[in-house]
Amino acid sequence: MSDAVLSVERLEAGYGDAQVLFGVDLTIRRGEVVALMGRNGMGKTTLIRAIMGLCTRLRGRVAIASADATRWPSYRIARAGIGLVPEGRQIFTSLTVEENLLATERSSQGASGWSLDGVYQLFPRLQERQANFGSQLSGGEQQMLAIGRALLTQPSLLILDEATEGLAPLVRQEIWNTLHTLKSRGQSVLVVDRDLKALGALSDGYLVIEKGRVVKSGSSSDLVNDRQAIERYVGV
Repeated sequence: MSDAVLSVERLEAGYGDAQVLFGVDLTIRRGEVVALMGRNGMGKTTLIRAIMGLCTRLRGRVAIASADATRWPSYRIARAGIGLVPEGRQIFTSLTVEENLLATERSSQGASGWSLDGVYQLFPRLQERQANFGSQLSGGEQQMLAIGRALLTQPSLLILDEATEGLAPLVRQEIWNTLHTLKSRGQSVLVVDRDLKALGALSDGYLVIEKGRVVKSGSSSDLVNDRQAIERYVGV
């Protein structure tokens, strides 16, 4: 589709001889937020890794905008506009906050491009902590740093794997507020989380993965109205 920033068609992927994904389809359009849900070990992170070229794609197609990216290496996918906030944040703990941000900064283009000052406006706490090392940050501050680092790559699509996992309630709300701000700016987002209420208020659509297959998908209104049915796939 002409307005799609990411298209995944019948994707199968895994690790070595172990296949994890079986025929997954996913489309994210410009300015759209899509929620990706499922229990642990069902293939959510593998789907993200397959999109990013970080695991073996067995069959299917991955397209970024109109370009076939199925065989692209991960660095080319990142350069094409896919920004990743990985599970566990994976910031550089031996670098300062500002060094972490500058390490991934690309030149901003146009009024919507991200700059260091723009990230500091989005996360004032990072500006306060700019000289602190990554190892000195709280979990919430590390997540803010991971988001800011990804934004400075100037992504057309931002992917967050476990957006608020392990964070205190007030920090979780701050992350959700940030995602609403990004959506208002037209940022396309794929977000993995378990908070159905927060996802229902933020997302335009959703999909649920069970044992490597999409078992349920729909619009944000479906996510709200079918909450009990979805909880069967997401709950412990």
